[in-house]
Amino acid sequence: MIYSLLKKDFQMLISGKFFLVALGSLVLYTLFIHFGYIHYMHAELYHVYLYDPQGTQGETSDLACPVASQEELDAALSGDTNGVGIDASSGVPEIFFYFGSEKTDNHRADYALSLLQWQKDYKAQVVGSNTPELKQRKEMCCELLFIEIIAVGFLGIASVLFKEKQMGVIRVHAVLPCPKSLFIVSKILLFLLSDLVFAALMVVLNIGFPDAVVILPAVLTQTAILSLIMSLTGFGCTMMLKDFRQFSLAYLVIAIFVAAPVFLSANTSVKMAWINWHPFYHVYMGLKNACFGTPAANPVYYICSVCGIAALFLIVRAAFHREMKKEG
Repeated sequence: MIYSLLKKDFQMLISGKFFLVALGSLVLYTLFIHFGYIHYMHAELYHVYLYDPQGTQGETSDLACPVASQEELDAALSGDTNGVGIDASSGVPEIFFYFGSEKTDNHRADYALSLLQWQKDYKAQVVGSNTPELKQRKEMCCELLFIEIIAVGFLGIASVLFKEKQMGVIRVHAVLPCPKSLFIVSKILLFLLSDLVFAALMVVLNIGFPDAVVILPAVLTQTAILSLIMSLTGFGCTMMLKDFRQFSLAYLVIAIFVAAPVFLSANTSVKMAWINWHPFYHVYMGLKNACFGTPAANPVYYICSVCGIAALFLIVRAAFHREMKKEG
């Protein structure tokens, strides 16, 4: 019975051009990362402006831009908010810059001070094997994959279910002598497999095969968690909402109040006190950590994920049974 349901759902996805849309998204994302983001958003060294009227720092690196006065230092930083200023007029270098994020600011300060010690035995500590370009590829791949899985799991399953409701498929399934949960399992399983294939291709094409092989198991694990959550959420909303217009409003709410705080807290200096209570924040960070090959998340995270998925399945099953009674 499960094979028949999977075959039917697979044909529904083909007729709805779901796989064609997914392939188009994969090609578009890959082209954007390879020919857009990497070339126009590449990382540059921070400009360092040095005010040292007494020459107390000796001979410094040519990468440091000397300024003649405190006013010129202030003007340089006003025009270059990513730059770093060093005021060594008192003999002790003081760092000035516009606040960004804590980690980035520490790097900026360390880099600026390193230019004052370039002739000494000064070596930067190696903190990872990622080149700047590979780091950008992993970051953008993670963000686009997160967005795609949310959209596919939520909107994709809705388009199939609303079409089946109009065709009377749920009404027919209500009288069939088979476990009703198979109807849910079939769709969730098909979307899960689709998302895993998409994630694997996305990682290999944009990060590169050698680096992808190392991180792929962890990335697929996090993708599976996100895919199950979004597919079940989309399934449940479809059962409880009347039409696709209401569903689109629900998706807008999710996009604004779920995805936006996650990206702000994870990728900018904006930190929200309640973000640690946001379940999608932990899923996103799990996916991001997987892309960078960092240690796995706390076991509590996986326990909560399994419990949350199980609870969603029970809620969806109850909503589906109620929908079948209405259709019957």
